[in-house]
Amino acid sequence: MNMEMVRIIIVDDEAPARDLIRYYLQPYPDADIAGEADNGFDAMKLIREQQPQLVFLDVQMPKLTGFEMLELLDNPPEIIFSTAFDQYAIRAFELNAVDYLLKPYSKERFDAAMQKALSRIASEAPVPDALHALKNTGAALPDALTRIAVKDRQQIHVISIHDIDFIEADGDYVKLHTAKNTFLKEKTMKYFEQNLPAQQFIRIHRSYIVNVNEVSKIELYEKESYRVYLKSGRLLKASTGGYKALKIAVSL
Repeated sequence: MNMEMVRIIIVDDEAPARDLIRYYLQPYPDADIAGEADNGFDAMKLIREQQPQLVFLDVQMPKLTGFEMLELLDNPPEIIFSTAFDQYAIRAFELNAVDYLLKPYSKERFDAAMQKALSRIASEAPVPDALHALKNTGAALPDALTRIAVKDRQQIHVISIHDIDFIEADGDYVKLHTAKNTFLKEKTMKYFEQNLPAQQFIRIHRSYIVNVNEVSKIELYEKESYRVYLKSGRLLKASTGGYKALKIAVSL
């Protein structure tokens, strides 16, 4: 394939896995390995600096997972996911990844993924909107959320869900309210409603999801409208349906 050099970054927390990809890439004269990283934070920085066309991305890593990383990238490159856990395969493809390598994989399987990536890059077709896909693939998560990664300017925060007091709708974003800060996240309320632990987080209103553990009092405000008081002193509205769901959760 006659094409310009393809800038590649390898992201995996295991050195032998990175070494194997480097070895498999040796026969590819157009492959320019611009760097490698063993965790999500370093990978984010490297991708911003090098602007690669292709990233080999492990799914399970310390600090940030591969999915969390992709979610935080403004202009994601082509992605080939790799992992030892095939439960993530469906989600990887729903994120429009080039391919998915299940460890341990053969040279033939690697070559097939690489050819798909080179073809997509050579065609200069737009990279699928992985960020948009990510907002709508909550059902593909293997487990309920335990943490949420957010980006504030160039700083990345990983928030435990237990630190969230409530979530508020804000146009195309949501606001994650903690005791000390408020963070913007480009996801839908429906996503959080579906993926946060249902016994702890209740959708009490079209604009609010509340952490049951932070509720101090509920009272009737006017007909079919309720007030929910939080331990922090914040006051939220609740619909009749939200009130009933919250009452059930609080009584458990």
